[in-house]
Order: sequence, then C-alpha cells, then structure tokens
Amino acid sequence: MKKLLYFGIVLLSILTFTSCNQSGGNGELVGVQNRGKWSESQPHGMVYVRRGSFNIGPSDQDPSKTMLPTKTVSQEAFWMDDTEITNSEYRQFTNWVKDSIARRMLGDQYPEFLITEDREGNPIDPPGINWRERIDWEDPDMQMAMQDLYIPENERFFGRKEIDTRKLLYEYWWIDIQQAAKRSNSYNFENQRYEGNVYNAEGELVPIENRSSFIMQDEAYIYPDTLCWIRDFTYSFNEPWATRYFWHPGFAEYPVVGVTWEQARAFCSWRTKIQTTYLNSRGEPELQAYRLPSEVEWEYAARGGKTYSMYPWGGYYARDEEGVFLANFKPLRGNYVEDGGIGAMKVGSYEPNEYGLYDMSGNVAEWTETAYDEAGYQYFSDINPSFTYNARPDDPPVMKRKVIRGGSWKDIAHYIQVSTRTYEYQDTTKSFIGFRCVRSTFGDEFN
Repeated sequence: MKKLLYFGIVLLSILTFTSCNQSGGNGELVGVQNRGKWSESQPHGMVYVRRGSFNIGPSDQDPSKTMLPTKTVSQEAFWMDDTEITNSEYRQFTNWVKDSIARRMLGDQYPEFLITEDREGNPIDPPGINWRERIDWEDPDMQMAMQDLYIPENERFFGRKEIDTRKLLYEYWWIDIQQAAKRSNSYNFENQRYEGNVYNAEGELVPIENRSSFIMQDEAYIYPDTLCWIRDFTYSFNEPWATRYFWHPGFAEYPVVGVTWEQARAFCSWRTKIQTTYLNSRGEPELQAYRLPSEVEWEYAARGGKTYSMYPWGGYYARDEEGVFLANFKPLRGNYVEDGGIGAMKVGSYEPNEYGLYDMSGNVAEWTETAYDEAGYQYFSDINPSFTYNARPDDPPVMKRKVIRGGSWKDIAHYIQVSTRTYEYQDTTKSFIGFRCVRSTFGDEFN
C-alpha cells in the first residue's frame, strides 16, 4: 500500500511538472505560447479607415439643424470597399446561387455533383456541393435534370429557354448576438438552462431551448429588381436601363441597384461564406464578417478625415476652382449631364477622398445597417455608435426604415452632403440605391 501511495505521489508530481513545462516560464504566468504569428492583410478592393472621433450632426447649411443636435463620437478602425458594389461583383453572387441550386438538382441523377462523405469516409448530411465538377449547360439530359431552374414553357418570351431568376433563393444563417447578450436570456448555471425567450426568424417569441436558439435562418430572393428603372419614374423612357443595366458587359463596372436592404445583407453573408470556406481549406483563422456599415461608420469614412467639411472633398461647394462638378448628382435644377452623366456612372469616375474612397457623394445612395429614427443621435452611444433593429414581418412600415446615405445621381446637392441622412424601407428596391461592405479590423496594426 505504501509503495502504491508513493507511486501515486511521484506520478502526480510528474504530471504537475509536465503541465507547468507545457505552460513554459518556469512556473510563471506567461500566457499561452506557440500560437503562431498572425497579421491581417489588406482585403481586395477595400481601404483602411483609421480610428478617430468627429461630430455627427447637420452641416452649417442644413435647414433642419435646429432639430438635430451635434454629438461627438469615437469610431474604431475598419475596412471599407473603395467603391460601391458593382454589377459585375453582384453577378458573381447571383451566379454562385444559380450554380449551387443547379448542382443540387443534378445531384439526384449525377452523384458526382455532391459530396456525401468526408475525408475519413463518414457520411455528410446534408451532402455538400462538389464545385469542381463541370456543368454542361448545353447537354439536353442535364437540362432535363435542371428543368425546374428554367422558366416554364408557357411563360417564355419568343420560346427562349432562360434561367428563372425568381428561383434564385439564397439561404443563410447568422447568430443574433443582440438577443444573446440580454440579461434575461443569460444561461442560469444553477439550474443548467436558459430561462428567457427569443424572437425566431419568423418573428415569433419562443422559449430558449439551448445555444442554437440564437441561430437565425434567413432567406432572400437575390436577383435585382430591374424594373425599378421604370417604376421609379413616371412618363420617362428608361426601358434600355431596365433591360440592359444589370447584365450587359457595358455596365459591368456600374454600381448595382434595384437591391433591397435584405438582399444587401444576404450578399454580405455570402461574401463572408466564400472567404471563410477558402481560409478553412488552407487551415487559416477566420476573419471578421463582411457587413453593411453603420451610418456613423459611413459618415466618418465619407469625411475622409476632414472633420468639418460638407463634402468628401472638403470645402463648401460641389465644384472645383474651374467650375467642374465633383460628383454625379442633379445640378442646376435638372441639368443631369452637366456633371458628366445622366444616370448612374461607372464607379470611380471622380476623385477619391483622403481615405481612398470613391463616390461617397452622389452616383448612387447607399444602404447602411442602421435603423432610421429621427432622434437617433440623442441616444446613440458615443463609442462605435450603432442602432439596429431586425424588423419582423408583422411590424408596421415605420419599423422597417433603414438609413441611406450619400445621395444619388437624381438628388440635389443637399443630399450629397456627408451629414445628410434620409431613409428607405428595407424591402424596397430603387434605381438609385446601392451599397458597399465593411469589415471590422483589430485596429492597431494599421494605425
């Protein structure tokens, strides 16, 4: 018995000594070692907006300035797309959704289009998509297998067999951290369960079963509303834009329009997904998710470090010293062509601001993540201000308003000022509203 006791003490000492050695530092507190070095590279098509502070609120010439006070806020650094998302970039999204739906349809007859086992031979449920297998869109047998993806024969124009864009549904999942952070929804360690309630994706208040209750499933039909070019303007011939703007190669580098706030968020989710999938395949750590900017992030970026300027380029005027207009908007009471364009223009047609961001004024207005409230500035936090609200289907329209910023090609100069805020409904499409993405950063490396 004494030998066994002695052996147990020795073994415990060895285990303790080994554990301390694994931590390193000869028993000192030195933190977890050997985690590898990591540095954040510049994302493609994005520029770095350094952290800082500024005053949100109306400019000197804002007629509503007496109703909306200014407020000093501080904003953490972030990455932002240097231009609005273009038709070409958004088509990558629609093509991905089309191909993913097609491959799942083909998988019923052609098993090679699906991945049913992992590398160890374990079954995958549901099966994954094999992106390496080529789709022969001209093969009659494959067309038959994908027939539900095409427009029905009785709806075809002049008998043309085309993809039914009404079928391009993108499903995605996200974690509702705002609901998870509520004290009433906290985990009770005494009874080992959650006691609160959470709104699910359908807007129903249900009890929290476990951590998965905070995972929200959303879906969006993601093809742009091309008919908004006609719907937005009465007694105006805009049919060429409606039938060509999104898909014609001549408009590839123009900003995508006709997308709802919900579609813009779906795009951000997809953009995060494809990057995360790539990084996971290389064994690299995941990055922050892409998202829409808050309106404070948008205004801070638009100012380009010019704290008190009315426009991204500085100064009080929309022209330069030679009288040339500096943005694509509606000058001279409707002389649209005077600034170089009559509608939306190719992104980057004007000079960028000090941060390297193009078209922060004019061209197309831009969705932000922020829910619109006239008194929002009064209760915004003064650090990384944000006000979001996930409107439920049965909410009144006033709860579905989202802030848009920047003004557009059809707006007068007041709306392209960096401080001007207005709104649109989240389920609405317009021919003058697009968006750009941001991604949070860790802040210190680039400051």
